[in-house]
Parts: sequence; C-alpha cells; structure tokens
Amino acid sequence: MADGKFGTAINCMDGRVQIPVIEWMKENFGLDYVDMVTEPGPEGKISAGDAATIASIKKRVEISVEKHGSEIVIIVAHHDCAGNPVSKVAHEEQLVESIRVVKSWNLPVRIAGVWLDENWQVSEL
Repeated sequence: MADGKFGTAINCMDGRVQIPVIEWMKENFGLDYVDMVTEPGPEGKISAGDAATIASIKKRVEISVEKHGSEIVIIVAHHDCAGNPVSKVAHEEQLVESIRVVKSWNLPVRIAGVWLDENWQVSEL
C-alpha cells in the first residue's frame, strides 16, 4: 500500500479541470494524492455503456483502489466539454447513471459525482 491518503478522479482529459478537481478532493476528503483516470467526457461514455472504455476505466480505478488504497472515487463532468458537448442537464443525468455503473463494480470506496461550472468551481451532485 502506498504512503499517504489517496482518492481517485474519473476525470475529463481537459487540462482546465485537473487542478480544480485535485484541490477540491484534497480539501474535502483530506487527501494527500489524487489518482487521475482521464477520458474525454467520461460520464458520457460510462453512461452510454461503451464497454471498451468502461473496462479500461475500471481496470485503472481498481489499480488505484488496490495498490494505493484509494478511499473515494469521484466522477467528473464539466462545462464546455469538447468530448461530451451536451447540456448541463444531460451531464447531470449521465453522472447519475455513471455513479450507478461504478457502484456496480462493488469497490470498497465511496463513489460520487461532481460538476465543474463555467468558473471551474466544483460542486458535488
């Protein structure tokens, strides 16, 4: 097990969202480190049942949980997403379904979804 307290973010690859998510997770969950599992518009791919992408994300999340002892997994959606250009309402619906999918993996962690607005402020769904 790694030294320090870890969390995991299933995050968009968009560079604008990395630092706000890391800072928010460290502050809100007392983490030392945040493992990033990135995909363009991950909540869209998970909620749509993209089997190959889901399997890849799951494998990477399992490494974070098993090898780093990650205690929380956050799924991130954000304003102005090039990889998943849908409305905020659609992002929120996809986050709800993505949370359901990730919970079905039966990992021993808390799972939640967050939204980053146009000011890159994070709010939990």
